[in-house]
Amino acid sequence: MFHATLRQFCRQLIFVSLSLSIVAPAMADQREDAEEAAQALARDQERLGGYVFRSEAWVGGLSKDIGKAVKMQLFKGHEYCIGVAVPKKSGIRVTGAVLDFQGNPVGEIQPVLDGWGFLLFFKPKKTGIYVTTIRLEEDGKQKDTACAIVTGYK
Repeated sequence: MFHATLRQFCRQLIFVSLSLSIVAPAMADQREDAEEAAQALARDQERLGGYVFRSEAWVGGLSKDIGKAVKMQLFKGHEYCIGVAVPKKSGIRVTGAVLDFQGNPVGEIQPVLDGWGFLLFFKPKKTGIYVTTIRLEEDGKQKDTACAIVTGYK
């Protein structure tokens, strides 16, 4: 009996390991594609807008049902450009906003024509914690994916 239970446990462990070995590289590719897309948005704004972008990007999962909210410290006196992207070829369309202390949208959004990303422009009147929100648009594919955010300032 103990051997049968152990054997069943080992089979389940092998099944889970094989499942993860298939899913993990796919999610890693999505994360890389999302970050590459966000960095492309940043490069354009460095050249055209004079923004200096932080070298690190926030990369994480974006749920089709909930979206994502990411807190960030922004400082009075700077103009910010926040680039948000999902993998370009995913068919997913995203939108979002920067929210102030009261949860009100602030700033201006410039979507990418194909919908896989957008830029948020904002000049805070106060230093503090703001929230960047991201959600899937209804006219794109509805599936969980990776998302990347890069932040630039001038």
